[in-house]
Amino acid sequence: MIIPAFAQLYYHGHLDYGFIQSALISIFFGGIFFLANYGKIQKISILQGYLITLCSWFTAPLICALPFWYTYGIEHVYDAIFEATAGITTTSATILTDIESQPKSILLWRSMLNGIGGIGIVIFAVALSPFLGTGGMQLFSKENSDTEEKFLPKIRYIAEDIIFVYILLNITCAVCLKLFGMNWFDAATWAMATISTGGFTIKNTAISYYDAPAIEAIIAIFMILGALPITYFILVFKRKSIHAIWNNTQVNTFLKLIIIYITILTLYYSYQDNIPFSHAFRIIAFNTIAAITTTGIYSSDYTQWGSWSIIVFLILFLHGGCTGSTSGSIKIFRWQVIASFFKKYFINTLSPNQVVLMKAGDKVIDDKIVVSVFALILSFVIAILFFTLVICFTGIDFMTALGAVIGTVTGVGSGLTAATGPHGNFAFFSPIVKYILSFVMVLGRLEVITVFVLFGKIRWR
Repeated sequence: MIIPAFAQLYYHGHLDYGFIQSALISIFFGGIFFLANYGKIQKISILQGYLITLCSWFTAPLICALPFWYTYGIEHVYDAIFEATAGITTTSATILTDIESQPKSILLWRSMLNGIGGIGIVIFAVALSPFLGTGGMQLFSKENSDTEEKFLPKIRYIAEDIIFVYILLNITCAVCLKLFGMNWFDAATWAMATISTGGFTIKNTAISYYDAPAIEAIIAIFMILGALPITYFILVFKRKSIHAIWNNTQVNTFLKLIIIYITILTLYYSYQDNIPFSHAFRIIAFNTIAAITTTGIYSSDYTQWGSWSIIVFLILFLHGGCTGSTSGSIKIFRWQVIASFFKKYFINTLSPNQVVLMKAGDKVIDDKIVVSVFALILSFVIAILFFTLVICFTGIDFMTALGAVIGTVTGVGSGLTAATGPHGNFAFFSPIVKYILSFVMVLGRLEVITVFVLFGKIRWR
């Protein structure tokens, strides 16, 4: 919080005392928790690690909301909590109606929250999720039998590598944007919003403000990189080989899907609106990547393209990037598991005695993983339907409520109607709806079923 305070001093000639006050409050509460537990914790079990993670993700937005509340741009607590939650869960939803009127300190803080949240979710997905075995993540762990003594060193070891690669990607993205015309402030904030697939913009018209194909291309490339597994970048650095990435089935499937979607949608969009193919490609490619990576940085309002676009973007929202990336939603790997299951089912329907292995690339998928993936997807569906119903009870129409819930639970940050689309925002919702959607953002970031399973484990104990 000190960094945005001094950014305000650099750009506007005075400190932002709202950030100074927030920093002091953060230090006070952080210090209390630190001193209360100093020297007492010798080891942390997997269940305790999950409980700490869960509590952190639900309480951190409350602290992160303080600078928003102290600033003149956001008057109400529920708005500040919503904006902070959207930032740290890397959801691009916002209640700000005039982003460019905000001081540099607030704009920087929003992007910093995206950056912090992005790296936090990668560590959660790579280091913690395999231990609980939800959503098929046990397939990615070769050390599920680790003792509690090995648990903390493993987290530290993985976190160090992830932080290094993550920071390097941010720096590279910022430098590229600077070389193609942005100033350093814009380049740094856009880089944090892009690599984290968080999508917090610093302009009212988002990336279309620059109207520069080169900048859009850079953002698009780094949105894809942010949606790839961080662990495979680590393998490239350690083994000095690209072999690990290009031969990864999940990555290949993800990239192929992007190419297929862009090709089909570009052809249709060009034909429908009778516009040049190159222009249609620029619009479709950028916005498709923004949706499928759950970044939510758009150059055009897809809700104005026709009724077909609503269904297409709903499908894209539910894809997500790769497992172990900063992107949200269900993830490509889980859809691969579902596809493998249906392939086996169809073959066994015609040939009941044929032995068919379910595989995702070179990894054999057992029935427990399939059940785990089905349970996760079902949890997403139940959460979407339940919270949509709850919001409808507040007087919001169905499509707006559905789009708001899907946009927040998947981390995309945009909905299915003009009100919550790329040119809309979430400011018009009532306080209770904003609290509900804030909860949904955290629930979706923790992949829904993880929360349910954790509370189940605590209860069973």
